Amino acid sequence: MDSEKTKGGRAPLLAKTLTAGHVMTKANADSSHRESGSRRHWIAVGEAFFVTFLWSSSFVIIKIGLLEIPALIFAGFRYMIASLILLAMVLAIPSQRASLKRLSMKWWKLLAAYGFFYYTLTQGTHFVGLALLPATTVSFILNFTIILVVILGTLFLHEPPNKAQLVLIAVAMVGAYLFFIPIDLAIAVLLGILVMMIGLVANALSAILGRAVNRSHELPALVVTAVSMVIGAVVLLVTALLTTGLPVLSPAALFMILWLAVVNGALAFTLWNHAMQYLRVVETTIINSTMMVQIAILGLVFLGETLTVWDWIGVALVVTAAVGIQLVRRSREP
Repeated sequence: MDSEKTKGGRAPLLAKTLTAGHVMTKANADSSHRESGSRRHWIAVGEAFFVTFLWSSSFVIIKIGLLEIPALIFAGFRYMIASLILLAMVLAIPSQRASLKRLSMKWWKLLAAYGFFYYTLTQGTHFVGLALLPATTVSFILNFTIILVVILGTLFLHEPPNKAQLVLIAVAMVGAYLFFIPIDLAIAVLLGILVMMIGLVANALSAILGRAVNRSHELPALVVTAVSMVIGAVVLLVTALLTTGLPVLSPAALFMILWLAVVNGALAFTLWNHAMQYLRVVETTIINSTMMVQIAILGLVFLGETLTVWDWIGVALVVTAAVGIQLVRRSREP
């Protein structure tokens, strides 16, 4: 009797112990998953900020290069070289090559649209805009991308910003206003403004398309970057050759093109597409908006441009907004 009673008492106890262990294991797994997701998120944030630094330095290099190189030729060669490097990498890596072969017609269309808006239109108008306008004016116009992205992201991606993010977006816009006022519109010719308005719309659409492509995690970042850049670069370079012709380039010009193609192009855009797999469209756009601050600082260091007190206040507001938007992320990610 005592033996049977002991056995009978042990069975429920053992079941409870196993159940409790299962719950604890599941809780630990969930905690580990959350920590892993948080780590991936902040790595992506770091990647995005590093890319914006590379792209900000591009403004200085491009302004110098435009003294010799026609804008569309400059852009076309830069992205054509970068895309060929990336395509060679895709073909050389078996797993990447396999992903390329599995691309359906739906993905080819999406990547073609992404490449056209992001590289042909957005980057092409950036170069032309920098040839016609000061870098600060170009950066100021592009800063309004966030407003279009919020509207388009809400409509098409169902990623509305929360209240705190809206406040921080407003803070960023106030910072941009303080930083760039007064704007010398006498320098910004009508053609340059028109070109950059086209670039503004293309930039917003490319942000939406980029997020739509990357958030599915179905394609590696390298394949996304290589295919979209090849398509966009071909259209851009053909347009440049038809409208401008092939100029004679100095060794210094060739070096600038290669640097922008390899480091600020192939590497930077691959990192950017990887970051977009873990960041929301509003987050990437806010981080991207810090470029105007970085461009101003680089201009101060390399071009001797000075900043006023109001400029520095604008810098502080935009940086605060860029960092703060990461701290108030929505708890539920798509």
